Amino acid sequence: MTLVLKSEAFDDGGEIPPKYTCEGEDCSPEIYWVGVPDDTASLVLIIDDPDAPDPAAPRMVWDHWILYNVPVTTHRLAAGVTPAELPAGCAEGLNSWGRTGYGGPCPPVGRHRYFFRLYALDTRLPAALSYPSKDELLLAMDEHILTHATLVGTYQKIDN
Repeated sequence: MTLVLKSEAFDDGGEIPPKYTCEGEDCSPEIYWVGVPDDTASLVLIIDDPDAPDPAAPRMVWDHWILYNVPVTTHRLAAGVTPAELPAGCAEGLNSWGRTGYGGPCPPVGRHRYFFRLYALDTRLPAALSYPSKDELLLAMDEHILTHATLVGTYQKIDN
């Protein structure tokens, strides 16, 4: 079975509703997954925007949410999940705002793409990572990725 990542809030390639952006409640959308390989020890979720700051001339990838050591018994994250509601053992990395937690789409110009990536790992990552950046997390994940799934949403601010 193939790892698949989905959301009730938007279809793959579809528009993320304003509720989940800086123009709404700025809360995370519900996401769920199926097809986690049997030999998976933990999951990692990374949400980022490769179109920052302008899709016509992108200069950076903006990280919106980083979760790691998500237990394999977890198959969904509820909409608006708070740090206290994350599954036991789940840890957060630092997003591009320099903080933990979800930060919703808030593109300064144009329609941006938001990549929700779920990775199945053959290990749990060390607690010593302690609020890693995405680059630090990717380095720690190197050679431990069994498979991954991607869900893409788009968003353009109402006044753009």
